[in-house]
Amino acid sequence: MREITARSGLCHIWDSTHIFRDHPEAASSPVPGVSPSGNRVTLCFTWWNGGNYVSALEQIETLRSRMGESIVGQEDVVERIIIGLLANGNLLVEGLPGLAKTRAIKALAKNVEADFSRIQFTPDLLPADVTGTEVYYQKDGAGEFRFEPGPIFANIVLGDEINRAPAKVQAAMLEAMEERQVTVAGTTHRMPPLFMVMATQNPVEQEGTYPLPEAQMDRFLMHVNIVYPSVEDEVRIIDMVRAEETASHGDQGQPAEVRKRIPQQAVFDARAEIGRIRVSDAVQRYMADLVYATRIPDQYSEDLNRWIDVGSSPRASLALDKCSRTHAWLAGRDYVDPGDVRAIAHDVLRHRLMLSYQAQGDGVSADDVVDALIEQVALP
Repeated sequence: MREITARSGLCHIWDSTHIFRDHPEAASSPVPGVSPSGNRVTLCFTWWNGGNYVSALEQIETLRSRMGESIVGQEDVVERIIIGLLANGNLLVEGLPGLAKTRAIKALAKNVEADFSRIQFTPDLLPADVTGTEVYYQKDGAGEFRFEPGPIFANIVLGDEINRAPAKVQAAMLEAMEERQVTVAGTTHRMPPLFMVMATQNPVEQEGTYPLPEAQMDRFLMHVNIVYPSVEDEVRIIDMVRAEETASHGDQGQPAEVRKRIPQQAVFDARAEIGRIRVSDAVQRYMADLVYATRIPDQYSEDLNRWIDVGSSPRASLALDKCSRTHAWLAGRDYVDPGDVRAIAHDVLRHRLMLSYQAQGDGVSADDVVDALIEQVALP
């Protein structure tokens, strides 16, 4: 920071590109205007934290760093989870058993001031087990029905092995994920302002599972794949888990060090800043062209025409816009370039493409199709 001045009980902090203002009472607020040099500046937020002014980006970077401490070799996955949180979307996380899918989601919940709940999906689960139900209470001869919220009513919800839930339970998740509300017994109950569903599924074990319908797949902002770590990262994982076990045995009876969690307001402030990220007409057209190419693959290449059976809906364009702006913000820029769009294209599109039998017979995956789309669609 270049300079700090105080006027009328408010503090202004600026550098060459940013200007901040904050009340000591911790309420964050925007500051329009120019820097002391007269240059226009990017609008940002800060909040009071023990006498220190911390920007929203710095808080989110702290969150990413803390998550990276417990998730080794999966930096891209950590970034995608944070993008989903800041873009106000839901994530589908897929990977083989033991690749830290649940651990990654728990690492997010542990470091954010948020309520966390986990739903372990099984074939005998009922919709009321997820959404909650009305229970009859009787006291002093009088009775009434009261709504008992289910585990879906939390800030961060982990849906473990969602493809093991029957269709009626999966359908009960739709309203909560898309409309941010649940209707029980004719009464609508709204989700908290900070609400995110992260569902996991196993791609190889299909016995006793119920494939997610396309309507529900499309409601996930991104489909994140987790792959095997490298040998070096696996060695680091062994060291990390051994250190955790040693610490847990050695610190019995002693209070564990508690680090202050990232406040929810940091997420809301970051979303406000992301909403002001600039997207040029050319980049916006590039997003639309990528999605539109999935609907007219015959105009791009013979292979794409053989591989794509059904293209993506406009939700894909909206998701590209949200995620690319968030990706640019995390990179410290106030504008989106084509690299941001390409960086998140696979996660946004891979679950929104219906591949043909020819593609499956040729061993072509959704990621291969997205690679071909990126190669064929012209850059702005």
